[in-house]
Amino acid sequence: MTKIRILPEILSNKIAAGEVVERPASVVKELIENSLDAGSTRILIEIEKGGISLIRISDNGCGMSRDDALLSIERYATSKIYSDEDLFSIHTLGFRGEALPSIASVSRLSIISREPSAESGTEIVMEGGKILKVSDAGAPAGTQITVRKLFFNIPARLKFLKTIRTETGHISDVVSNMALGWPNVHFRLVHDGYAIQNWAASDDHTTRIAEVLGNTLENNLSPVSAKNEDFCISGWISRPDMTRATSQGIHVFVNRRFVRDKMITHALMEGYSGRLMKGQFPTAVLFIAVPFRDVDVNVHPSKQEIRFFRKQQIYEMIVDAVSSCLVHNQKPSWVHSESGETSVISEALAHSEKKHPLPFSGIIKKSLSDTASTYQLPGFSGSKKNPAGQAPLWETAQPENLKAIGQFFDSYILCESGANIVIIDQHAAHERILFEKLADRATGKKLPAQRMLIPETLELNYRQSHILERLIPDLEKYGIEIEPFGKQSFVIKSSPVMLSGNEIKTLITEMVDSALETGIDSNMGKTVEECLKLMACHGAIRANQTLSSSEIAELITEIEACKIPGHCPHGRPTRIKWQRQEIDKLFKRT
Repeated sequence: MTKIRILPEILSNKIAAGEVVERPASVVKELIENSLDAGSTRILIEIEKGGISLIRISDNGCGMSRDDALLSIERYATSKIYSDEDLFSIHTLGFRGEALPSIASVSRLSIISREPSAESGTEIVMEGGKILKVSDAGAPAGTQITVRKLFFNIPARLKFLKTIRTETGHISDVVSNMALGWPNVHFRLVHDGYAIQNWAASDDHTTRIAEVLGNTLENNLSPVSAKNEDFCISGWISRPDMTRATSQGIHVFVNRRFVRDKMITHALMEGYSGRLMKGQFPTAVLFIAVPFRDVDVNVHPSKQEIRFFRKQQIYEMIVDAVSSCLVHNQKPSWVHSESGETSVISEALAHSEKKHPLPFSGIIKKSLSDTASTYQLPGFSGSKKNPAGQAPLWETAQPENLKAIGQFFDSYILCESGANIVIIDQHAAHERILFEKLADRATGKKLPAQRMLIPETLELNYRQSHILERLIPDLEKYGIEIEPFGKQSFVIKSSPVMLSGNEIKTLITEMVDSALETGIDSNMGKTVEECLKLMACHGAIRANQTLSSSEIAELITEIEACKIPGHCPHGRPTRIKWQRQEIDKLFKRT
């Protein structure tokens, strides 16, 4: 008896389903792609219990005849490629012929479809990959595919699914990405009978971007474009000061296909070179059009990974386009002209070539020679003025005989400690101080807050809004008062005094993105801790910030009193130390 056997078709379809159908969102993606390939202009997505109980996609596309509908559930049956040449010049979103049979093998599936010219449609009912019923059916032109009880026959796969809210969030992300790439299509997502997304078709791409990503970005995006004989790059990118803590705000489409490509992301970041803080990412919506023969989309079953055949040229075009956009649009906004096209208004900024230090409202900018300042750093206990007149800086009493010598590069504090030289990173040190003060507040009274004269509105996507709703009670302890304001909008009513002058909406968005990365469902305590780290980072003094002698003294006193004074909350060192012997060796004294 041979050891090698040919697998039954149903089993091979289940294996294929393991590659194509990872979770309910994978089903939604595959079916929407089929609807778009069918020329649909209206797509309705209905789900129940995060897509586990029900996924129904209805469209007004070209529909299928009875024979085509039956062929569509056969593995490797497709209307989109016919030869080897077609495989390496893919014009459509779907092309493998695996989606429907793979989905059908792990669910209870029904297809109702009618061509516009046909008098009646066709209904096919399947369970676990087996056909149960084929009949005529009255139906509107187009196709409706219903998927029930996903993974009902694969319990091992079912148990790996997350909560209903999490799975719904992944589906929402899929629909959002599709909507960004296809503004001329009406998308509507309904969960348990409640519409959570509804984007009407629009001829203006910027309208769809504002709807999907939020109106707060409307005046902070600049158009980017580049074109040669073979490639075309277009889209919108955010100002360098409008950043996020993760790359989730970067949306890339190649020939209208949403992809995740490290090369494109790297090129985008290179275009921002010198303009972003480490660990910060812009918001971007990029559309790259290339000849179909120059891109291989047959790399991964999910079809979100691609391979360019002339990637260096595309890389350089993206870098140049982004860099040029940032140079010419220092403070952009977009408006809609009467014709519906997008025009850009760039404000002329005086002295645009000068570098300005990052703003921080709490610290008065004074040189070290100005010794009269008694201003108190936010989060510090307070600096006392010498009643007999300001003594020289090095005579100020410091813990453990740490004597401040001065500040250099407006970023570091140089101190003498016995036979050592200590250099303190002022931002990292203040970040550690604020973080520990915030952490101590966890079980104490609320952090001092200031009410906003005009509350700010924040718009988020489905997953982000779910995260923020869970964070609201914890954020209130730290002076950030937020209230839901319908669907996925929120109103910010107060912010901590220690963050005065900072962009509170940017901070909250970073907190939410960080929570998405760490997984709020698994560890709420860890999520709150990450939020406190971000608050401390935003509230801390910056590099390139001149400090007075009293502020330096207070900073040193406070950092020495911390439980973990050697590192900031993110793990960077707050200080480095050189011994006298090392310095003597450098000068050849020993």
